[in-house]
Amino acid sequence: MIFRQLFDQTSGTYSYLLASRRGGEALIIDPVLEKVDRYLSLVRELDLKLVKAVDTHMHADHITGLGALRDKTHCITVMGEQTKADVVSMRLSDGEQLTIEGLALDAIYTPGHTDDSYSFIMPDRVFTGDTLLIRGTGRTDFQNGDPRAQYESLFGRLLKLPNETLVYPAHDYKGDTVSTIGEEKAYNPRLQVKSMDEYVALMNNLKLANPKMMDVAIPANMKVGLAQDDVAARGWAVSAAEALALVGRPDVAVIDLRERSERARHGVIPGSLHAPYPDLAEYIGRGGMIYELAAATNKRLLFYCAFGERSAMAVQAAQDMGLATACHLQGGIDAWNKAGGALTR
Repeated sequence: MIFRQLFDQTSGTYSYLLASRRGGEALIIDPVLEKVDRYLSLVRELDLKLVKAVDTHMHADHITGLGALRDKTHCITVMGEQTKADVVSMRLSDGEQLTIEGLALDAIYTPGHTDDSYSFIMPDRVFTGDTLLIRGTGRTDFQNGDPRAQYESLFGRLLKLPNETLVYPAHDYKGDTVSTIGEEKAYNPRLQVKSMDEYVALMNNLKLANPKMMDVAIPANMKVGLAQDDVAARGWAVSAAEALALVGRPDVAVIDLRERSERARHGVIPGSLHAPYPDLAEYIGRGGMIYELAAATNKRLLFYCAFGERSAMAVQAAQDMGLATACHLQGGIDAWNKAGGALTR
């Protein structure tokens, strides 16, 4: 495994780049906008392909790099399903896995710092976001924070991991880079409480100033979605209502870009072909399944995903390959559901 811990001094943020070597697929956790060029330089130097960019929660002290990384690499953006961000490509729920080739991280819902906080667990380490910090815990006084929920996230979930589990937080302000669950149990002053009520009282009396960038960062981080209107303006988008009339027609091929776990959880538009977005280039290139299907039948290609972000990027790529019949379902399976579209499981 390739593992890099990267630091933004201005906000005290740690970002983490992980990859499996065989195919070079990589993901990054908690990227900072101002560091995007540095991340991409490192990805090139290590001969990797960034396929997913993940935020553990909606940050208040920096602007996320998710949108910029998506625009520059066409990677999948990922957050927990509770996020208030306008659009992210993939929303994970508690117990699902975040995967790239050769690596799998268990996503666990750990609210308290914010109501959309997630941690990501590997066999030997955990990425705790702002839920568990080194010798501290994330504040609980804004963004629907809740000290009771955080107590449960800490004592009911994270601190039940093996003591030797490495702890990699999203922030540190003292120069510490890594800890372990055992160390935090023993030496983290906020974890030495005897009850939930004692923890709540401690957190409610911190009297901390708001993060300097809070008024800028939170609105910006709620608007990371791809501008699907740009794709629609080119005539490459159909609404859910329009899609209802297209699905099932013999001259239309409906193509699902989501991962298997998403299909199993949310259902599939009947008759869909499956072409996972990370492998799209193979499918739409000469000799690929979608390219040859379009060439042989001239069927209209209707891409869809969870919220329309992956499919918007896919239709642009398909058009660039000369697949002029390609369009996408604006708003994805989310819009299809709201329009009453049928699903199979």
